[in-house]
Amino acid sequence: MAKKHFYVVWQGRQTGIFTDWPSTQAAVSGVAGAKYKGYATEAEAQAALKMGYQRALAAGKTPAKPATAKRPATRPEPMPFPDSDWVIYADGACDPNPGQAGTGLALYRKGQIAELWYGLYNPQGTNNTAELNGLIEALRLAQQGQQQGASVTVLCDSQYAINCVSRWAEGWAANGWTRKGDPIKNLALIQTAFALWQTLKGSITLGHVPGHAGIEGNELADRMSVYAVDRKETGFIRYPDPIDLTEVLAMRAG
Repeated sequence: MAKKHFYVVWQGRQTGIFTDWPSTQAAVSGVAGAKYKGYATEAEAQAALKMGYQRALAAGKTPAKPATAKRPATRPEPMPFPDSDWVIYADGACDPNPGQAGTGLALYRKGQIAELWYGLYNPQGTNNTAELNGLIEALRLAQQGQQQGASVTVLCDSQYAINCVSRWAEGWAANGWTRKGDPIKNLALIQTAFALWQTLKGSITLGHVPGHAGIEGNELADRMSVYAVDRKETGFIRYPDPIDLTEVLAMRAG
């Protein structure tokens, strides 16, 4: 049985403590400035709710571990969308921001981890470019799933990347890829992601997942993005089988 998690929503359509991700997503998806975070126990969630968002974030910060440190081998919660044949988690890492950036993916088939991918190292990247690269690669993988007749869900913890593709890009494209005020940052990546999305829109699900909330697929994609930075891998390659989840989850986190 999957370990239960508790999600605190301080700002959203509804606020309070939720015990499953779909309900949490419904409360925060599309809400500008939504504030939420996942916790392992109800007691932690109750305390965080009372503290408020800023105090809870400050209380939850811990000193960074060295790159060689191993995390406990406990396995986080599996994916929150078990009904899709394929579920693809995308993530990007950059430290500092801007700085060394990398991208990672985790692919589940029928609820089981099937593939991990990492790469696209950029010594002068940003968090947003790494996340957009992740979404692009996830959409490319989704095309393969669709061609095989699979139902596909793509999950990303970057609202920026999701909004660029599913909300803002259509208007920018209609205006000749311009907007009032500042130029569109990361335009080439956004155009690539939007072109892919146009071929898939309506046939796959694109959703947001909270980062660092103990959701297994997101944690695995995170480890792969940092692994890409550590390996300075400029291509985008598949992590070798067999996949040892305990070993991967013990890798350095972003």
